[in-house]
Amino acid sequence: MTRTSLHDLLDAGDDTLAGRAADGDTVAFEVLVRRHGPLMRAYAARMLGSTYESDDVVQETFVTAWRRLGELQEGAAVKSWLMRILSRRCIDRIRARHEHDDVTELDAPAPAAAGPEHVTEVRTANEALGRALDALPELQRRCWVLREVGQYSYDEIAQELDIPVSTVRGQLARGRRRLLEAMEDWR
Repeated sequence: MTRTSLHDLLDAGDDTLAGRAADGDTVAFEVLVRRHGPLMRAYAARMLGSTYESDDVVQETFVTAWRRLGELQEGAAVKSWLMRILSRRCIDRIRARHEHDDVTELDAPAPAAAGPEHVTEVRTANEALGRALDALPELQRRCWVLREVGQYSYDEIAQELDIPVSTVRGQLARGRRRLLEAMEDWR
């Protein structure tokens, strides 16, 4: 069997790459990581508010995906499958956080114009949003996160969650309304 190079697989479709990776082809998996990693990092950083945590969660997602690639039914859906795993990991990480802040987790010092009061206010608002998201029914939360954080279209959300577009619209409308009510004090 000849070894395939990274360059040979760059133009291959996700279904081909997922199939090869499921058969143990590490080069094919590397192409999937390179292709989908940036979106996953951006999504996780937005969800978690920390580059440190987001890198860990993305890495955990890829480890899980490598182990479970054989369970993937449709290789072309590998992106949405990875995003589902990542989304669950992010939600688990948010739920597992302690009530106190660890100052060692700060990515960088606040700019001089943004003093400690501003940093505290932003962090508190983000925590309030996290609690409000946790209070949403799961389907509303998943629709909201995919739309607002993942920048998915309504059609992509419907396909991802295997629900009609009309259900996506309804879930987003109800979720947004609940979040606005929950975040009223922050407006």
